[in-house]
Amino acid sequence: MDEAPVVELTDVTKIYPMPAGDVYALNHVNFSVKKGEFVAIMGPSGSGKSTLMNMIGCLDVPTSGVIKINGKSTKEMTDDELTLHRRDNIGFIFQKFNLISLLTAYENVEYPLILKLGTGDHSERVTKLLEMVGFTRDRMQHTPYELSGGQQQRVSIARALANDPAFLLCDEPTGNLDSKMSTQIMELISGLHAQGRTVVMVTHNPETAKYADRTIVIRDGVIVDE
Repeated sequence: MDEAPVVELTDVTKIYPMPAGDVYALNHVNFSVKKGEFVAIMGPSGSGKSTLMNMIGCLDVPTSGVIKINGKSTKEMTDDELTLHRRDNIGFIFQKFNLISLLTAYENVEYPLILKLGTGDHSERVTKLLEMVGFTRDRMQHTPYELSGGQQQRVSIARALANDPAFLLCDEPTGNLDSKMSTQIMELISGLHAQGRTVVMVTHNPETAKYADRTIVIRDGVIVDE
């Protein structure tokens, strides 16, 4: 029996009511990602790719259709259940890093572990994750303001992996980085995929999308190329 997809959207529609008429941000979208895949989502501004990302990330709910993450439907979940589902199954990597400025790199990676497991000794896992993304123990004690953009993104990747998610959801992961640093970050994400990680990435950059196994194109709320 085939393993259930890590991400599965079935006939998903998202409608935003507007005074001038309803806007279909997503229009009967069917989309799935198998375990171990690296999928890029591309589309012009206003195409629906951000809405699609929000649906995959359980940050928004569809007007109609079914979303399953790691085999579990989100349809009947309460807000609290969705929050826990996100925490345990999705590792977010954002364009603007979204690190907590008052916390050190170490503390930013430790934070999701504390949310899930409570206070305790998480030092072995946190240190291992930060070393994996190229941090020395000394650098782990720096706050985001003391780190370059590339270093901040490395911390955010380590943080995304903290709770061993079912997949990584990357929103323009190189959007705030120069070309050299972008290559380094994409090599890191590609390396995680090579180790068996499932990756879903939203990007407008064709060079970044080349790292994926598969690229889908969305336009006017509809997947037009896969």
